[in-house]
Formats: sequence, C-alpha cells, structure tokens
Amino acid sequence: MTSVPGAASVEFDDSELVTGEAVALDLRPTDFVLRGAGALIDAVVYFAVWFAILFAISLPFVSDLIPSSLVMPVVISSLVVCLVVLPMVIETLTQGKSLGKLAVGARIVRDDGGAITLRHAAIRSLMGVIEIYLSLGGIAALTGLLNSKAKRLGDYLAGTYAQNERPPKDNAQIFGVPVELTGWAATADVARMPDTLSRRIAQFLTQAGSLTAATRDRVSRELANEASRFVSPIPNVDPVLFLAGVAAVRRDREFAALQGERARLTRLAPVLRGLPHRFPERS
Repeated sequence: MTSVPGAASVEFDDSELVTGEAVALDLRPTDFVLRGAGALIDAVVYFAVWFAILFAISLPFVSDLIPSSLVMPVVISSLVVCLVVLPMVIETLTQGKSLGKLAVGARIVRDDGGAITLRHAAIRSLMGVIEIYLSLGGIAALTGLLNSKAKRLGDYLAGTYAQNERPPKDNAQIFGVPVELTGWAATADVARMPDTLSRRIAQFLTQAGSLTAATRDRVSRELANEASRFVSPIPNVDPVLFLAGVAAVRRDREFAALQGERARLTRLAPVLRGLPHRFPERS
C-alpha cells in the first residue's frame, strides 16, 4: 500500500482488481472446487470427442479410405486436436469460456481483468496437457491449492485466472438510522470511507444476529475502529449502533445523489434530444 502525505490511506482487498484510477473492482476468482469440477467436465467432453473420432475412423467405409500406415498418425493427431487445439480455439472464440466453465459459472480472464487472446489460450492448452492429462490433474491441483486464486501453472505462464461470474445473491437487510443517531446523521461526514470497508460493514450487519455475543462485540469493535478514521464526528455509542448508523447514512446519501443525478438528466433531456432552431421531426 502506497501512502500519500496529507491524504487518508485507503486499503484494498487482495482479491480485488484496482484500476489506474484507484477504483476497486469486485472481481472474485473461482474457488478450487469449482475449477476442478469445470476441468473434469471439459476433460470428459474432449475425450468424448476423441472417442467419437476413433469410432468414425473404425467404420468400414472410412477405414477403407485410410492406409494402414496412417492409422496411428491419424489417431495421435486427433488426440492432439482434441486436447490442445480444440480447447485453445474454444477459449479464444468465447473469450475464456468452455462447457465446463459455463457449467460452474467461470471465465478465464487476464490478471488485469481483460479478455484473453489466442496467445493466452495456447499457453494454457499446452500446459494443460502436462499438468492435467499427463499428471492426472495432480500438478494443477497442487498448484491451485497453494494460491488464493486457484491458479494452475498454465495460468501463471499466461497471466490469467478464472473469474467467478456467479457471485452470491445479496440478501442483505435494509437498516435505517438508529434513533440514537438521528441528530448525528444530519451532519455526519462518511464520504471518505472506502467501498471495501463499507461492504465489510454491511456484511457484518447482515450476519450480526447469527454471531455469538463475544464474536459480535469483537468484530464490531474492530470494524468501528477502522471506520472511525473516515467518519467525523464520532458519536459516543455502541460499536454496532455506530456501524449501523454509518451504513445507513452512506446508503441514504448515495441514493439521494443518484436520484438527484437522474432528476437533472430528466430536466436536460429536451435540450439534449431536441433539434436545434425548432427543426421539425422528420421520419
């Protein structure tokens, strides 16, 4: 984390992608289990295609067209096509998708969050032969368990990872400003709070009822200490009430800002969409 003199330091989660404008994008990697399930589905599909090719070659009217000396080269070439070329082409055309990844809700993207190209897909396919098929998935599994993004060797060499495109549903409850903080909420300044900390507070408030009293007290004090650096003034209330008030004020003000922006755009719509000098509408 780089600190700027005179400015409040903002911490970003390691799992988030931070753009050049210091905006944190909540892009979550696919976990190890889902990646393994997707790889297994893909392997079954590719081998099924290969067996279908072998069956087609064994048909009498097809085998008569292939000289006996070329049968083995054709078999090996078809295996290479199914395990290397086919995954590479599919991931390139679909920008990181495959049947297995579609089933588990994953997509292969670059480390900066962008779409992969043929180069990335080729590196991943070539390394997949070694770490998935030749080692029966052992190398890929060992590498995936040793990093937070479940990346395999092919991902490290290509500079990619599997992004989770099915985030959990947000069932967060809506909290209002506590009665004890009604007066404080009118003048409180919470604009400097980072989005990552705000999401952690909202997650805690959602789960607070299921936590034990000791855990709830400990976590609320830790979050309140972090939030106090970005809130002014700081009310003298219980940490849980303080966090609920901060979350409610931040939410209400962001909603009011969006409503104000929508109202301004609505007032400007006739000017932005109208024709100059009262030109008539012509179809």
